[in-house]
This record gives sequence, C-alpha cells and structure tokens, in this order.
Amino acid sequence: MLDYTRYCGEITAQTELLCSVLPGRDMNTPVPTCPGWNVGQLVRHVGYGHRWAAEAVRTGATTPPDDSAMRELSSYVDEDPDQLVPWLLAGALDLESSLREAGPERKVWTPTPVGPQTSQFYARRFTQETAVHRADAVLALGEGFDLSHDVALDAVDEWLDLAVVTWPRMSDRRHALHGPDSTLHFHATDSHAEWVVDLTGDEFVWRRAHEKSAVAVRGPLVELMLVLYRRRAVADAEVEVFGDAALLDSWLDVVAFG
Repeated sequence: MLDYTRYCGEITAQTELLCSVLPGRDMNTPVPTCPGWNVGQLVRHVGYGHRWAAEAVRTGATTPPDDSAMRELSSYVDEDPDQLVPWLLAGALDLESSLREAGPERKVWTPTPVGPQTSQFYARRFTQETAVHRADAVLALGEGFDLSHDVALDAVDEWLDLAVVTWPRMSDRRHALHGPDSTLHFHATDSHAEWVVDLTGDEFVWRRAHEKSAVAVRGPLVELMLVLYRRRAVADAEVEVFGDAALLDSWLDVVAFG
C-alpha cells in the first residue's frame, strides 16, 4: 500500500490529469470500457463519487450514503467541458481535504467487510477509482495512458484484494474454475512485481511470487493493470501469454467486480 498522505494527494493529481484531456473534446464520445456511458457521464460519475466518499468520511457514516447521483447518469448529454473541469476538480479537492482532516483511522462505513473500516479504505479506493476511470476517458478519446509504477502496482494489489472479497459470491462459472491446475501468473517485465492467483483450493488466493503456473502473462506493469481491470483486451495489450490461454480468458470474464 501507499502512504496515506500519498493517496490523499494522488486523488487530486489523477483528477488533474483527467481534467487536462477534457477541454475542447466531445463529451458525448462513447466510453467502450464503461458500456452505455459517454465521457461526460463518466466524468459525472467520478465527480459524484468523490463527493459521496467525502461525505462518508467527513460524517463518519455508519450506513451507506445515498449514491444515486453517481448511478443515474442518463440526463448528462451535450456536456460543456469548460463547466465540467472545475466541477470535477472541486470534488477531488473536497475529498482530499476531508481525508486529510480525518486522518487514516477515522471509523466509517465501507462497502466491503474486509480491510480497514476507516478513512484509509476511501483514500486507497478513490485513488484507484480515479486512475482507472482516467484510463477509461483517455482511451475513449484516443489518447495514451500511463501511470507511475507505485500507483499501478498498488492498483493490481487492490484489485486482487477486492477480488478475494467478491469471489465467495460464486456463480457456477466461478466454481468451475477451481481445480488442481488452476493457477495464473502475472509478471511485470519493467519492474520486479509478480503475482500468482491460486484457485487450486476452495478459495481465491493470491500472493506475490514467481511460480510455474498453468498460464503466465508477461508485459509492462501498466499493461497488466489495464488487462486485469478489463480496460484493455488481452489481444490488444502489449503482453505475452504462455500456457492455458482459455483459463485466463475464462477467469478474466468471471472475476470482474463493478
């Protein structure tokens, strides 16, 4: 994990990077990685998410705050980026301020029962929420996406942590992936980061390790992150796949959360 203060600042930094690509662009551009949304709706989702999290942290919420604003997006068409940019940045700054004032240990309701039930959860989650949705926007607008290695590495760790939480809500398709040879290895070729996903038992287990697995995926760290978050199709990513590609495809198909 990153330092708490780094998360606080990174939320605003990622938002500023998102803001930088919006001026002069068509906010009705579809976002393929968020089916049914255009860029303007994606930006509204991010901005309302920041405000939702800021309210939860600021009030020490014990029950879920109303999240309808970041879900009901159909009315946001023909948005003006000159109005969206300051609105989006204001929400990020509000969340950063709320997190810094609260500190990492403030007790607060969180959407998952695993991990810290504190403001620490929101600092990490909304760093990665903002970074990944920035990827959605810039890729939809035909721009390149990059991310600092420490943030990308933490994004993969957090994705796997959340997958552990959601995996027990198993469908039959998830159950079917478990077996004696069900292991997946992800190897970042531009850093020392490696992960193994182990489905040989009854639970979803992951670890940082270099191990022979049924399927291995090798590529730059940010490309691996985009593949895991299903922001880049394996076939379109700068990665190499060795071994049981069908296991990889099936796993990516059913493991997604949100």
